[in-house]
Amino acid sequence: MPATALGEFVGTVILLLLGNGVVANVLLTDSKGQGGGWIVITTGWAFAVMSGGLVAAALGAPGELNPAVSVANVVTGVYPLATGLAHVAAQMLGAMVGATLVWLHYLPHWSRTKDQSLILACYCNAPAVRTTGPNLVAEIIGTAVLVIVAGAIGAKGALGATPATNVGAFLVGCLVWGIGLSLGGPTGYAINPARDLGPRIVHALLPISGKGSSDWGYSWIPVAGPIIGATLAAVLWRALTV
Repeated sequence: MPATALGEFVGTVILLLLGNGVVANVLLTDSKGQGGGWIVITTGWAFAVMSGGLVAAALGAPGELNPAVSVANVVTGVYPLATGLAHVAAQMLGAMVGATLVWLHYLPHWSRTKDQSLILACYCNAPAVRTTGPNLVAEIIGTAVLVIVAGAIGAKGALGATPATNVGAFLVGCLVWGIGLSLGGPTGYAINPARDLGPRIVHALLPISGKGSSDWGYSWIPVAGPIIGATLAAVLWRALTV
């Protein structure tokens, strides 16, 4: 197990605790943030990405926090398959732990929330309009933007310095904020298999009062779409910058 896996695990815990935490704050009945709306959710997720990335970096990890990015890094030869598998395992476990902490943090509010779809939304994504092809394409496009712009943030410019000097995690957080504001409408912008699948598993396992279905019929789209989008974007970016 590479040392970087620990940072990916802890960073993803923070990512999901704050990311799904802001969704719960806005959606759950009798929360003080109830009704805060899309701007609050996208902003909270931006800070979640920034915070998770900072923690991961401090622990010596790249701060991918995203199995789609890890897969893309394996495909493009950034590191070997064993490292990629370790990162994916750490990210999935971290996502499940983070989602469980959200459940504990908002424990009195689940039974007060009667809309099962709102409870599910605190864990994973559901499309605004359920159409398989367009939903998959939306996740591919959103994740491709994530990978290409994140690559640009870390790339050396004409002066030899990267735009991300000391502020990389903040800039990636801003990037995710922009993706949510511009491209998040169709599917809720999973753009990360761990962010959706890990909490979806937790939703299925936890004794949440009146929770309803975990919507497994949709679950493959927030996994396949980001992996396809990240891989295509990573290959394209490599071709453009080599």
